[in-house]
Amino acid sequence: MTEENKENPESLSRRKFIRNTGYTVGGLAVGGVLGSLIPLGIAKKNEKAENFNQALMYFTPEQFRIVEAATERIFPSDQHGPGAKALGVAFFIDHQLSGDWGFNAREYMQAPFFVGEKVQGYQGRLKRRDVFDIALREIQNHSMAVYKKNFTDLKGDEQDAILKDFEGDKVNVTTISPSGFFQMLRSVTLEGVYSDPLYGGNKNMDGWKMRNYPGSQMAYAQIIDKDFKKIKPQSLQNHMGH
Repeated sequence: MTEENKENPESLSRRKFIRNTGYTVGGLAVGGVLGSLIPLGIAKKNEKAENFNQALMYFTPEQFRIVEAATERIFPSDQHGPGAKALGVAFFIDHQLSGDWGFNAREYMQAPFFVGEKVQGYQGRLKRRDVFDIALREIQNHSMAVYKKNFTDLKGDEQDAILKDFEGDKVNVTTISPSGFFQMLRSVTLEGVYSDPLYGGNKNMDGWKMRNYPGSQMAYAQIIDKDFKKIKPQSLQNHMGH
């Protein structure tokens, strides 16, 4: 548990935050013109992706830091184990946005577009990578408007307030649905926590270890008829080359 959580008993625990935000459902409503948007600020001089322990495949360093901070508030470290930052969730999201998921490659994306039911999820023309570009810029803008600080410079409870404004559609964004983006961010955060480390998140399989999940085992023949025992988790990477 962080010092901040000790000092602020009202701060949400990991479990409570995830439980509460689980009720949020919102499709991303699309409007406006991408070309009219102001680009996210460029990184500081001499700031390179090499400063990170993995290569960035889509995010700029600034975008990466915003995502890293936001996902840590969604899945913070506590007495049960590491949070999203230590688990490499921002790298997982970065890698996903650079591939098929970011391009919506397996989804039908042709007009006409209609407002769908909530259970249908996203209905729109923007790709997920475009949605992230817009939303991360708006997180920064909203942070500057409310606190006069960059999102990454805010205290934990202030970052929570910004994210809650997105969750509750209290941010005036015409191009995307703030709550729809928050739901997407929350979902992909949990995917990064519990996915196979092969995809960039769940570093050292610590997400699985918190759940006593065995990961990718080739077989259980040697223990199937024995008493219950914990198994050291394995990643898909363990089987490569076999």
